[in-house]
Amino acid sequence: MGLNRIDLLIIAAYLAGITLFGLRFRKRQRTMRDYFLAGRNIPWWAIALSIVAAETSTLTIIGIPGLAYDSNLTFLQLAMGYVIGRVIISLVLLPQYFRGELYTAYQLIERRFGPELRTVTAGLFLLTRAAAEGVRVYAVSIVVSIALGTGEVASIAIITLLTLIYTFEGGLAAVIWTDVVQTFIYVGGTLVGLVTILHLVPGGWASVEAIAGGLHKFQVFDLHFFDLHTFNSPISTHWLHLDFAKPYTLWAGIIGGAFLTTASHGTDQLIVQRLLAARNQRQSALALLSSGVAVFFQFGLFLIVGVMLYAYYRVPSAAFGRADRIYPTFIVSRMPHGIAGLLIAAILAAAMSNLSAALNSLASSSIMDFYLRFRAGRRSNSGSESRPELSEAARLRLARLATVAWALVLFGLAVLALHRVGRVVEAGLQIASVAYGALLGVFLLGVLTKRANQRGAMVGMICGFAMELYLWGWSQVAFTWWVAIGTCATFAVGYAASILLKDESRA
Repeated sequence: MGLNRIDLLIIAAYLAGITLFGLRFRKRQRTMRDYFLAGRNIPWWAIALSIVAAETSTLTIIGIPGLAYDSNLTFLQLAMGYVIGRVIISLVLLPQYFRGELYTAYQLIERRFGPELRTVTAGLFLLTRAAAEGVRVYAVSIVVSIALGTGEVASIAIITLLTLIYTFEGGLAAVIWTDVVQTFIYVGGTLVGLVTILHLVPGGWASVEAIAGGLHKFQVFDLHFFDLHTFNSPISTHWLHLDFAKPYTLWAGIIGGAFLTTASHGTDQLIVQRLLAARNQRQSALALLSSGVAVFFQFGLFLIVGVMLYAYYRVPSAAFGRADRIYPTFIVSRMPHGIAGLLIAAILAAAMSNLSAALNSLASSSIMDFYLRFRAGRRSNSGSESRPELSEAARLRLARLATVAWALVLFGLAVLALHRVGRVVEAGLQIASVAYGALLGVFLLGVLTKRANQRGAMVGMICGFAMELYLWGWSQVAFTWWVAIGTCATFAVGYAASILLKDESRA
């Protein structure tokens, strides 16, 4: 059927409207605190919705239905771990972040260990966040190219440019408040899509239940943990081993999901920046915990969409080229006009909210963790008179220039991601997971121990990161376990190395 003028008008109205809405926050940006922390005056419910939007990219909206189309609802086990991880952050890390005026998560590392480790952790964040975000931006092109036929590179350029405009002008305040609007758009659009699919499936929900139920597509829990192996030998030998190859078991979801979220929401500047924008620690914790409940039900919604799509098509995902193309293809070819345009706009809303968050967090870490620190160091070495301190206006200009620079970097990485990734939702999680274990291990060393020092933590971080690279490239271990394994390796090696390598601790 394809999109018609009504659909295109809805999409164009959304893109123009959300860009203009974000520009409304330009006048509020007078200082770096305004630009990167929104003046620390955002209500908890807005931060909660912004967190939900930040972790709901196009990967989620097109990838999760594709995942359920191919399998079942066991991905929800990971979302259960997400809720547990948020509780851990609220109890362990948030109190540390609200001691003093912090702009980035990695200032906490410098306060505990020293400047060198802050540089390493912030640098690792910049590299892995940019790589993961490149895959997410690429995922946008799948939708836009199917819907508008603009080609993948042009699609990436359109979304990147429009998102850059309001992020450049409005800073974190624009990011958060546009996130609030975009959350309602994509959740509302998905609900409309769900009802429409149900109407199009012959027999309605009874038919969906019969088709999907017979294939166990409503299965949520996978209690598989041990494998029993029998070896052909003179004496029959039975032994049990842990099965780390399956990504979506209850144990991988609860344990792996908790570690993954503790790292992504407790050490990644993308989320920590929002938590720091809250009025106080209590509101920050409330925003974090409520976002976990919302994300759990949201994933359930996207998974049910995938199950219903299977009941409608009943063909292998290979018929579409890849599972990620199923939902956008259905929208364009089967949805009534008007609703199709609304759903494409909803997917773009998730993409733009995630991209704007990445741009602002990458810019904040670049300026606060690197440029201003190194400039201050050069200034102290050469004398304060020869290098006067930057004014707030100059700092604000630098922040905006960094935003533009990262937009160009992410555009380039998204283009490189074309034809180089498999299922996009898992590719994005895998790239992020490679660094999260090392980061979380260092943060826990700083918060939970007094004997850990900078040299030991650095050794632990290197070992933990190397372990995760091995798991990524040369093992059969599922990505849901990577962060847990990397965290434990970093913490254990870092603590032991701190005892062996004497160094002044900042505890």
